[in-house]
Amino acid sequence: MNDVKEEIRERLAVEDVVGQYVELKRAGRNLKGRSPWGVDKTPSFMVSPEKGIWHDFSANKGGDIFTFVMEVEGITFREALEKLAAQAGVELKKYSGGDVKVAERKKRASEALEYATKYYQFCLSRNKKVCEYVFYKRNLNRQTVKDFRIGYAPATGKALIEFLQKKGFKLEELEMAGLLNRFKTDLFRGRMMVPFIDMNGVIGFTARVLDKSEPKYLNTPETILFNKSRYIFGLVQAKEAIRQNDFVVIVEGNMDVISSHQAGVREAVATSGTAMTEKHLKILSRLTSDIRLAYDGDEAGVKATERAIMLAGDMGINLSVISGYGDAKDPDELIQKDPKLWQEAVQNKVPAVEWLLKEYEQKLDLNSGDGKREYSNVAMRVIGYLGDAVERKHYEQLVADRLGVTVEDLLSKKVSEGKQRRFLKKVKSEAENNQAGALEDNLLALVVYGGVNAKSVELPEDETKLAELELIFTKKYGDWNKEALTKEAMELEKRLADYDKKARIRELNKKLEQAEGDEELTDKILREITKIQKG
Repeated sequence: MNDVKEEIRERLAVEDVVGQYVELKRAGRNLKGRSPWGVDKTPSFMVSPEKGIWHDFSANKGGDIFTFVMEVEGITFREALEKLAAQAGVELKKYSGGDVKVAERKKRASEALEYATKYYQFCLSRNKKVCEYVFYKRNLNRQTVKDFRIGYAPATGKALIEFLQKKGFKLEELEMAGLLNRFKTDLFRGRMMVPFIDMNGVIGFTARVLDKSEPKYLNTPETILFNKSRYIFGLVQAKEAIRQNDFVVIVEGNMDVISSHQAGVREAVATSGTAMTEKHLKILSRLTSDIRLAYDGDEAGVKATERAIMLAGDMGINLSVISGYGDAKDPDELIQKDPKLWQEAVQNKVPAVEWLLKEYEQKLDLNSGDGKREYSNVAMRVIGYLGDAVERKHYEQLVADRLGVTVEDLLSKKVSEGKQRRFLKKVKSEAENNQAGALEDNLLALVVYGGVNAKSVELPEDETKLAELELIFTKKYGDWNKEALTKEAMELEKRLADYDKKARIRELNKKLEQAEGDEELTDKILREITKIQKG
């Protein structure tokens, strides 16, 4: 693996790879630009062509061309490797060794899916009835159909199989691509076909019926190419708009995505056939910090929003909600009425917690004891996932005022639900990890290139990391004297110790949740937490 990475690095200059996403200008021996994550007020993104590395001081990210593509595209190392290998003209097969068979199976599956997509597109163009459905009933224009590569699967049982067998594909290859049902015939029949596309091409399909039969949608099963827990529908088409406008809209359905793009809101994406996962959020948060939910206002939509808030809270991500659909049940229906209504709705976002609380206020009778109990249960559970103490206190006060009680009443209620609950303060663990990482990098830079001593860090051996630390030292501490460097190192060590303390308490909090009902273990963990807090 190191051999192929080195060959790609030799062929691709870091400034050329980064320059595809960031406008760079010369700054002495280095290059400078604005953060692709939109978090800096002045250019703080540095590239060192000499060392082949980059560092974003505003977002505390850095590394080589592989880490850059992973971060900016929100993809895995393997995907970044494949993308850069294609750019560099490097054949990965000769480096893959035992993975040759897997790579070949993936290649054949990908080729089969690409042929299937073109076949479905051809079938759509030859079927007048289906064209009327797509272009008139669904109101999709030709450009949208082209952008999303929409097609039609014939209703006959083996039409696709026969087409692909003529192209030289075997049944087992088609099964591996997710194109066959358990009877070894075409999985998709008589449906409008929308391909799942990632950076490498087609990886599967979502198929919609043209009438009122069930199931309305049929998706590709998990395959060697398709993993629904991390795939985000529409991201390939939306990525550039998300990066330019610095927000993303998560809708419920794939048709919502397609209609939204046609209506001019090209930042829309959806999870495919599954609830939102941490992987989905992590991928999107690499592209933007402004994540807006546009779920239906029904019971399922409310529950999905509540779950999303909890997931995001653990990851240090703030969510907002788009509502205001009027009589429309979802974005697609709203767009059919007037695309401008959807454009306006996207701009009128509200914090997710605020939206959720209002939904429960309308749903529950807050004049009754049961209503107040259920409302406070939901409210305190959701508020507990907020990492920012000021924001958390704001909502605690808001809920207390709404129920006509004091904040102390709410907090005592939280304690009464479990002795350990007062210690379960959710923090922005991911954000704090990023901050701690920035402090540790600064301290390492001082130790390696400033000659100061520090007991709390382990010196890296990785050459890319060492080069990145040199970039940090030159920019931040290059003109500091020894006394100032020593004082800064002591302050950094102190702050890192505080972060370490919080991390240890977080781990103990997780153990508390698992120990619920075991009083002896709970008391032991509580004593450890108290000892750390006092120490």
